[in-house]
Amino acid sequence: MQSRRLVKISKMSTLKETYQKKIVPELVKELSLTNPLAAPNIRKVVLNIGVGKDRDNQAYIQEVTQDLATITGQLPYHRPCRLSIAGFKVRQGALVGLSVTLRGERMWSFLERLLNVALPRTRDFQGLSEKAFDGHGNYSLGILEHTIFPEIDASKSNFNKSFQVTIVTSAGDDEKAFVLLDKLGMPFKSRKGVK
Repeated sequence: MQSRRLVKISKMSTLKETYQKKIVPELVKELSLTNPLAAPNIRKVVLNIGVGKDRDNQAYIQEVTQDLATITGQLPYHRPCRLSIAGFKVRQGALVGLSVTLRGERMWSFLERLLNVALPRTRDFQGLSEKAFDGHGNYSLGILEHTIFPEIDASKSNFNKSFQVTIVTSAGDDEKAFVLLDKLGMPFKSRKGVK
């Protein structure tokens, strides 16, 4: 059985250190909190990719699995279809996607690379929408090209892959989550310098 843990992350992420030492006190003051432990934080980051019509293409599935593992440092798990849907030509138990859930140091490391390396490499990047919150303080964004991550060699990639990143916070509402993500450096369209 193959282990789901591929990369050992030993040192603390700079983003996590910034959050603990600088952002938490700012959140306590700005949100009028009485306890620093009540400050909103990031609980987990989930990456999802649908395989669609390529679910029977083993070369595609293998490449998607390897690329997600390279980006996140953790092997993705397969997401089977729960119900048979004739209109989509899928049967119950058929592979419909792959998913990775990141917590702890891997989560902070991924967020740091996403915010500081990958998103700035996106072609014609105009900033992220502030309307992608779900009403409970969680934020989702779509990555159209997986090659924006420097770990992926575009010349060796046979398929273009897009996936969804969901950032789950403990904020409980969108306003607090926006303040948290903005302070972490999320490049929203309303931030200075991003039009």
